[in-house]
Amino acid sequence: MINQRIELLRQWMRKKGIDAFITPSTDPHSGEYVPDHWKGREWITGFTGSAGTAVVTMDAALLWTDNRYFIQAEKQLEGSEYKLMKIGLETTPSIPEWLAYNLQPGMKLGFDGWCYTIDEYYDLKEALEPNGIIVEAQTDPYDEIWSDRPAIPVNPIEIHPIEFAGETATSKIERIREQLKNFGVGAIVISMLDEVAWTLNLRGTDVQCNPVFVSYLVVTKHDAILFVNPQKANDDVVDYLKSQGVTMKDYNELSSYLASQNCDFLLQPEKTNFNIQAAITQGNVLYKPCPVSTMKIMKNEAEIRGYHSAMLKDGIAMVKWMRWALQAIPQGNQTELSLEHKLTSLRAEQPLFRGISFDTIMGYGYHGAIVHYEPTEETDIPVEDHGLLLVDSGGQYTDGTTDITRTIPLGNLTYEERRDYTLVLRGFINLARAVFPRGTYGTQLDALAREPMWKYGINYLHGTGHGVGSYLNVHEGPHQFRMNYMPTPLVPGMTITVEPGIYIEGSHGVRHENTTLVVNARLKSHHDDTMPLPDDEGPGATAQGLTFGPYYQFEQLTLFPILTKVMTENKFKGEPVVIKEMMTEEEITWFNQYQQMVYQRLAPHLDQDDSQWLLEATKPI
Repeated sequence: MINQRIELLRQWMRKKGIDAFITPSTDPHSGEYVPDHWKGREWITGFTGSAGTAVVTMDAALLWTDNRYFIQAEKQLEGSEYKLMKIGLETTPSIPEWLAYNLQPGMKLGFDGWCYTIDEYYDLKEALEPNGIIVEAQTDPYDEIWSDRPAIPVNPIEIHPIEFAGETATSKIERIREQLKNFGVGAIVISMLDEVAWTLNLRGTDVQCNPVFVSYLVVTKHDAILFVNPQKANDDVVDYLKSQGVTMKDYNELSSYLASQNCDFLLQPEKTNFNIQAAITQGNVLYKPCPVSTMKIMKNEAEIRGYHSAMLKDGIAMVKWMRWALQAIPQGNQTELSLEHKLTSLRAEQPLFRGISFDTIMGYGYHGAIVHYEPTEETDIPVEDHGLLLVDSGGQYTDGTTDITRTIPLGNLTYEERRDYTLVLRGFINLARAVFPRGTYGTQLDALAREPMWKYGINYLHGTGHGVGSYLNVHEGPHQFRMNYMPTPLVPGMTITVEPGIYIEGSHGVRHENTTLVVNARLKSHHDDTMPLPDDEGPGATAQGLTFGPYYQFEQLTLFPILTKVMTENKFKGEPVVIKEMMTEEEITWFNQYQQMVYQRLAPHLDQDDSQWLLEATKPI
């Protein structure tokens, strides 16, 4: 079937006079997760991972994806014409490099201008045009060759209550206008769906697990215009937008509107599609980061309260699920899917639950080594009372978004499983307990999580942490923990996950993850007492010997223990999973304090049986 689809694309390419065509995973809004309508890359390849780019020529078909999906992609591409191109390996060329080598002068490369960013377009031009290769935006081929293509969603928009948003849309728009004034431009096109939703305090259901809606927002010195299908906005939403100074135009009118405007626009080239730039014909374009991305990641007091509330509810659901699972698994008849469904049902019992925040990763045994494994009817396997079960999951609540990973020891563990569990725990603790000065990037702290496993010749290729939205997308940037350079300093108000891991193909996977909040640090004085961080007084601020401050640290938002021994329903079996001798006294102290904090926060909200289980699970090591 996939090869037949490739041939349909090639027939379209012949008709258009195109020699190669690129299909990315994204949509016109540079989304990581996209509505089904724009899943053309999945349709043309059969690969269901969230990240990847397909390139089809008249005699080749290739898929580029990263290490999270190497194992999955190899299986899903099997039997098709596609060759897997593993991003990050020294032997793997980039897409522009491969095209420059394999296309001949005079050949034409096509792409959908709505689904390819400005930066990506210029990367292709720079690499290919010196070789005489033509790079040209095309119409969307999948409108013609994908016979049962899903429609663009028309789900209704919802108003996000101010008690959870913490700031009015009017205020946010005025802050955006201040930035436009500072940059000397007249308007900005905001195309990222979470940025539109955050700015307007609106939410939707157009993208699975992400409470956003298909739209663009244009803010000028005097106007704010939401480009959206009018069917999505009922009278309450229309009246609300008017009250915030926002007018509406049809989603498909963006290009004609931009062409009519005689002013300079601010665009973020790595996040804005090429056709938006192409439509701006009367004014100039200034390439700068969208100010909303920085505004959005700085959580206000209402949003922080929401995170605490959501994490409490999520912890309650996790305790109920874990206690049930550890009783049910030894009795048999449990699979990855049945465990996933039970976890979702228990989250759904919590107030303000709106859905899961991403497709649950429930990987037992060797499936745990597939970084983004999601069980399906075809891949589902029984879960038995031995080995490791990796569970990465989260919930969307009206007051916050959660993301947590726990690796569950089920019994009869090998030394390698215990070693890897302990190494990942040490890396998790090292980063979670970090204290760092202002101006520190996540890139600079990433090594703290990797250092314990590096000493054993072990590493992982994914990032160590990402931002988390406030009842928005579970992946939020630009701040991250990762090895490659990400120049965004960590400052109070940012949320970020801590999630190192080890993955042994064909055997097991281990990952521990908490969501954290960057806060002012409490530091040791020369008397070894703690002292509050002084206010920000500039790069040379000093107080009681403090220099180059202020200093920050991470508050643990996630409320759920990391198991140190194999457990049954309500007590330890006694088989340890953590190798205590591998840990330092400081690591053990921090960990025991975290476990105790989890118990103190959750226990008052649990019944007697759940509270007793949690007491056993949080006993110190």
